[in-house]
This record gives sequence, C-alpha cells and structure tokens, in this order.
Amino acid sequence: MRTLIFATGNESKAKRFSKGLKDYGIEVKSLKDLNITLDVLEDGETAIQNALKKARACYEKTHMTSIGMDDTLYLENVPDSRQPGLYVRRVNGKNLTDEEMIEHYTSLVKQYGEKGRLNSKWVYGLALIDAFGKEYTYTWSKDNFYMVDVPSEERNVGYPLNSISKYKINHKYFTEVSEKEKALLQEREDDVIRFIVEHFGKEKIKIKN
Repeated sequence: MRTLIFATGNESKAKRFSKGLKDYGIEVKSLKDLNITLDVLEDGETAIQNALKKARACYEKTHMTSIGMDDTLYLENVPDSRQPGLYVRRVNGKNLTDEEMIEHYTSLVKQYGEKGRLNSKWVYGLALIDAFGKEYTYTWSKDNFYMVDVPSEERNVGYPLNSISKYKINHKYFTEVSEKEKALLQEREDDVIRFIVEHFGKEKIKIKN
C-alpha cells in the first residue's frame, strides 16, 4: 500500500478521497495521523496558491507524496463585500465553529435568497507534490446545489455546510443522501482521483476504466 499525506488536520476532509484511492492501493493519511502540525500562512489569492502552500509545507516535513487543498465559495446575488470566497470559515476575522457557520450562512440565505434557497458554487484547488518533489495542480468546480435557510438535523463534522446544502437534482440535503445516491451523484469525484493517481510519482499506476 502506497501512502499519500493530505496536508490537513481535519479528519473528515482527509477521508474525502480515501475510498477512491484505496482502490488503487493508495492509503491517505492526515497530519493528525502522523502527529504533525503545520503553521501555514494561507494568504494566497486563489485556492490553488493556498493549496500549494499547504502541500509544500507538508512535503518539506515528510518528504512523502503530499497534497494540499483549498476552496472558494460563491453565492448568487450576494454582494462582493459579503462573498465568502477563500474565507469560508473565517468571518470578520473570526474562525467560526461548525454551528456558527450554519447560523451565518442560513442568515445569508434568508437575506439574499429566494423562497429560502440560494444558488451556490464551490471552486476547488488541489496541489500534489510527488515523492521526487515535482508539483502538479488541479482545479474543478461544483454548482449542482443550493443552500437553504433551514438546516438538516444531520451533521457531517468538519463539513457544516453539508447540513444546509441540497442537490438540485433531488432536493435532498447532502447529509441525508444514501451511499447509493452519492454514487449516482458522482460524489466520489473520480476526476480528482484520476489526477492524483496519474501524478502519484513513484511508479505508474494503471488507471481503471
């Protein structure tokens, strides 16, 4: 089993690609798994720039294949001054807890949404540094959902916005879809898995069709 280090202390986030990568013999470990802490100044202007900062810091510590990830969030009809952008969890200089995030974003839906819903879009940036120190980046987006002003009772620790996000296709909360439904909704993010596998670096891994 090959090992990939995800430059995050968020255990939920570290599991994001674990299942898909395990099929290729790649085990994902978080900073917490290795008892490592990183102090990374995330002052980049894009998700890719911040992802690179995280991956580089992780690689310098471990000299193992590392990935860093960041994201930006855009909300329809919300003025630029209140767009979360890169600062999804940080509002007015404060890092919000999961419950505070739910409260903040439902208030935005109430203020700027229509009929209790607000179209939204995630733009992701991922950086991978292979075992030889070579850097690769990948970006993708998702706009197949909207946020609502009434949260689900179900929670995904580390992903609080899942409790107020619903899929456009079936109007179900992210936290309330079954594993089978997730597969149909392509929640495995196979394009990202493919990118990681293709650039893992130590040796060629056969991509599954």
